[in-house]
Amino acid sequence: MKKDIHPKYYKNAKVNCACGNSFTLGSTKEFIETEICSSCHPLYTGKEKVIDTLGQVQKFKARLAKKTKKK
Repeated sequence: MKKDIHPKYYKNAKVNCACGNSFTLGSTKEFIETEICSSCHPLYTGKEKVIDTLGQVQKFKARLAKKTKKK
């Protein structure tokens, strides 16, 4: 078997979320930044919010409005 082919594993990797929450876990990266975690995800919090980074919801609503206007 080849030696030294696996990446270094950090047992106390720090994860920071955009909401301000931070926690530690095991990872091959020492520091991880994320946009959504279990503290701010709508499924876990019960709060409904639309997370749309590409404007896809607005595009869909515009297409839907055009379709309903034609009928």
